[in-house]
Amino acid sequence: MLLSINPDNPQKRLIKKVVEILDQGGLIIYPTDTFYGIGCDLFNKRSIRRIYQLKRRPLTKPFSFVCADLKDISLYAKVSNDAYRIMKRSLPGPYTFILEGTRLVPKLMLTSRKTAGIRVPNNKICLGIVKGLGRPIISTSVTLADPSDIHETYASSVNMVIDGGVISYEPSTVISLVDDNPEVIREGKGEIDFL
Repeated sequence: MLLSINPDNPQKRLIKKVVEILDQGGLIIYPTDTFYGIGCDLFNKRSIRRIYQLKRRPLTKPFSFVCADLKDISLYAKVSNDAYRIMKRSLPGPYTFILEGTRLVPKLMLTSRKTAGIRVPNNKICLGIVKGLGRPIISTSVTLADPSDIHETYASSVNMVIDGGVISYEPSTVISLVDDNPEVIREGKGEIDFL
């Protein structure tokens, strides 16, 4: 199903439809501020495994996930005062922060060092979905920019593709905040002058 949602003012009833699909273990493709992502409920292991199969990715390489806001991040990651200040200046935005995960994060989503990649994209549709669900969603990129092309390619693999307009693929900037030692892992769309 291809569902068109207004990117500037997402319709609540449509966000609710997406949330129902996630609640039932479905996979969605949704817009972020850097690309379209494939997602599911962070706590649905079967759905997560489906995404691993779809992406042909080994289980040893966890996906990042999207939280609703900074308060939400603190439930799923250990956030020091320094890390909080850095994230407060840059979120929501095109960043993935690597942090030590808490016990709430499924083991499948943690690296061997018990870290996780966490995002709060500057996209109203994406944030509306995460807030509506009340839990984080998986985030892994689709390299196509046009929702109709995405739908054509992935319609048989996911339950819903959300059309939030064309988004040219540009990966997020990845910054590790482990041990309060900020380190840029990958330069992407986000500026790094605040470090």
